[in-house]
Amino acid sequence: MYDQFNRKISYLRISVTDRCNLRCVYCMPEEGIRLLDHKDILSFEEIVEVVKEAVRLGITKVRITGGEPLVRKGITRLVGMISELEGIDDFGLTTNGILLEQFAHDLVKAGLHRVNISLDTIEPEKFRQITRGGDIEMVFRGIEAARKTGLSPIKINCVVKNSSTEPDAIGVKKFCDENGLEVRFIHEMDLGSGCFTVVEGGKGGDCLSCNRLRLTANGFIKPCLFSDLEFSIRELGIRQAIEKAVNLKPEKGSQNLINRFHNIGG
Repeated sequence: MYDQFNRKISYLRISVTDRCNLRCVYCMPEEGIRLLDHKDILSFEEIVEVVKEAVRLGITKVRITGGEPLVRKGITRLVGMISELEGIDDFGLTTNGILLEQFAHDLVKAGLHRVNISLDTIEPEKFRQITRGGDIEMVFRGIEAARKTGLSPIKINCVVKNSSTEPDAIGVKKFCDENGLEVRFIHEMDLGSGCFTVVEGGKGGDCLSCNRLRLTANGFIKPCLFSDLEFSIRELGIRQAIEKAVNLKPEKGSQNLINRFHNIGG
């Protein structure tokens, strides 16, 4: 099905929950958000069926996300179920690191390859302010546990206001250099306009080279994380939902479609 596109869609990001154990100021309003009903959240079996179909259609990379994926009950069982599928050569998980010390060993045993860990500062008090109460020492212990269990590479996601030359970003870069970690700087999204920029040190945020699809926790395939366009696997079926999302991925030179993505969400 991908012959009609200028590039192959090879990456599936799976949101397994909308819950999180932090309240980062750039991510969530202080009063929180309206959470999904548990009955609407995909079961592990449903998620695995989506991954199976995605692999048949050319997906080779899978990343589990949230919310915070490690708060999803039984998450290591899901990792094990996905890791048993043939055709996946890159299997990762994005986490805030708070629970990683507890789960790292079991995640590796279940078949996880690597992790991305969010860390916007190395200053404990600043971290508490950004996350509204988070303990940075738990993240540091999570990073160390990931290293000891062999998760590799370990990538650090650092959100910046304007640039990677900000003091907190410089501190995170130094910490990563000293500890053999890869760092990526993600510019804080303007939620009002929907504007975002390309990730420094990574490939995210470049619409013309994007090879990603997103599966939401309640069963929608999205061609773009920052768009309201989405297709229900429960209503359309998995294959048709994926095909509809892929058909909306912008091709080279299709700036009008990129603008459409962003205007829908704004």
